[in-house]
Amino acid sequence: MTRARVFVNDTEAGILTEEDSGLYTFNYLKDYEGPIVSLTFANKDITYTSPFLFPFFDGLIPEGWLLNLFVKNWKLNINDRMNLLINCCKDCIGNVRIEKYE
Repeated sequence: MTRARVFVNDTEAGILTEEDSGLYTFNYLKDYEGPIVSLTFANKDITYTSPFLFPFFDGLIPEGWLLNLFVKNWKLNINDRMNLLINCCKDCIGNVRIEKYE
């Protein structure tokens, strides 16, 4: 299982999880009262599930030469989207950032 902390405007908003089975889930923290992460995650009271990385989060991962730079220098697997998200999106454009859950 791999988990990531999702921040909005530097406030922890929720937890993104990739289960060993490949299922992805996203939950808002119970006490989070800030803005939503995305319109696709508008309801803060439910658990979102998907058999693949949610398109919103997948869209945060860089593309092209920048992605190739991350993959080469950090020896990342280009097919491991969750690991790419955690490693490449600590400081991405916009108000959302991702950190490894430790």
